[in-house]
Amino acid sequence: MTGDKPAAKGQAEEANERLLVAAAQEDPARFAELYEINFERVYAYVVRRVRDRDTAEDLTSEIFQKALANLPRFQWRGVPFAAWLFRIAANVVADRFKTAGRESPAIEQQVIAHSEIDLEEVERRARLFRLVGQLPEDQRRVIGMRFAEEKSIREIASELGRSEGAVKQLQFRGLQNLRSQLGGING
Repeated sequence: MTGDKPAAKGQAEEANERLLVAAAQEDPARFAELYEINFERVYAYVVRRVRDRDTAEDLTSEIFQKALANLPRFQWRGVPFAAWLFRIAANVVADRFKTAGRESPAIEQQVIAHSEIDLEEVERRARLFRLVGQLPEDQRRVIGMRFAEEKSIREIASELGRSEGAVKQLQFRGLQNLRSQLGGING
């Protein structure tokens, strides 16, 4: 019996997703629900490839604009809606790098090498992104500055007006919280 639960859950999620897509195709205002469900996944996918927050935000916005514009042409084929979004994302990122690649052909080769979509990796990063957002504010700020903005402990301490020891402690507690949350999800 327990073997049926994951399959039933997957079928229910697929049915719900189909309903959301159909509703958004009839009324574009309903696209907001699909956006909310998929934003973190798409953003995680893009930021991993472009490694620049501003560019990732711009491209993610462009991806959802293209998805909304092309939604009437979307046809359900039994794969998650996110797969369609990732295909759009791969094309948008590749287009951006092709434009930049005219100046540097090595960039275009990097895009080709990274164009394979690893859904599990994207899901893991989206989950991590969500969990970081749930950390207490001080921990979230330190984790974001340290790992997303790649600032040193000294830079963070100066910016926050805290000692380096306090920043290290916040980083430690934040990472500890993330590990325990990830362990609860995976375990």
